[in-house]
Amino acid sequence: MKKPVIVTLPHQHTKMEATRRIRDGITKIKPQLASFSSSLEEEWADDRMSFRMAMMGQSVTGRIEVMDSSVRVEVDLPWVLAAIAERVRGQIEKRGKQILLENKRSA
Repeated sequence: MKKPVIVTLPHQHTKMEATRRIRDGITKIKPQLASFSSSLEEEWADDRMSFRMAMMGQSVTGRIEVMDSSVRVEVDLPWVLAAIAERVRGQIEKRGKQILLENKRSA
């Protein structure tokens, strides 16, 4: 049985800008995730991303949906990793806020 971790992050950007920030942010944090996961696969369809990663020998799946005023992140942790659910939630909130609050690129 999987334990879902769901985080909603508010933003004040257009949907397109929030999506760009999330895409760029994921690219930036991939090297940091390498110490925790052996693989990270992502697939975007419009403003939604599905992902799968191997973490501590377990398969972790999830989804990110960019909406008009928020971003919803859902991570399905296998029961073996359920004990770290709050830690995962905290990291998603921290990283998500950093990604969404960074200054816009200068034109």
